[in-house]
Amino acid sequence: MKLAALVSGGKDSLFAAYVMHSQGFEVKYLVTMLPEREDSYMFHHPNVHLTQHQAQSIGIPLLTKSTKGEEEKELQDLKEIISSAKDEIGGVVSGAVFSEYQKQRIDVVCEELNLVSFAPLWHKNPEMLLREMLEAGFEIAITAVAAHGLNESWLGRRIDERCIEELKELNKKYKIHISGEGGEFETLVLDMPMFGKKMEILKARKKLDATSGIYTIEGVRLVDK
Repeated sequence: MKLAALVSGGKDSLFAAYVMHSQGFEVKYLVTMLPEREDSYMFHHPNVHLTQHQAQSIGIPLLTKSTKGEEEKELQDLKEIISSAKDEIGGVVSGAVFSEYQKQRIDVVCEELNLVSFAPLWHKNPEMLLREMLEAGFEIAITAVAAHGLNESWLGRRIDERCIEELKELNKKYKIHISGEGGEFETLVLDMPMFGKKMEILKARKKLDATSGIYTIEGVRLVDK
């Protein structure tokens, strides 16, 4: 079956696409929604424009659509862009892990378009997921933080074994979600097995206020692995 993969550039959406690819499905398109507001109900915002480089590295087309990020209205935007590829695919894969809000709405859109909704990461153990990503060869950078214990030093940091152990400690202390499912942090995938080349960050800047911070990436290039 051919699939469209909903991707934000972050770890969960791309790992979900990788899982389905590993199971023999063909990822025909990547689909990225570009929210005009940072607090979109459905869609990831930080550095989402970089999915164009990820699609180039994988070598498959990227479908994009802007959305004002208004509750429920953004679902119509999602439906429209998936509908544009409907005749070439049989299903849609998303990186939903624990968000009932997100998964239910994607399921509804797929049902209305007579497509199968796949969520291969659904309710998986968050620590296990991070370790599986590392074992598969994912290079993941943290691009936003919004939780106690996650200070400026975390912006741009790569997720590795030490990082996972520190996240476990922060989970015990502050109850943050180990994989950032509660919005505690956002990520960008710089490398994964489906990439022909990896992304190298050329220029980025950090901005941190009292409650949150963002690592804005202003320049990247694709380089040989």
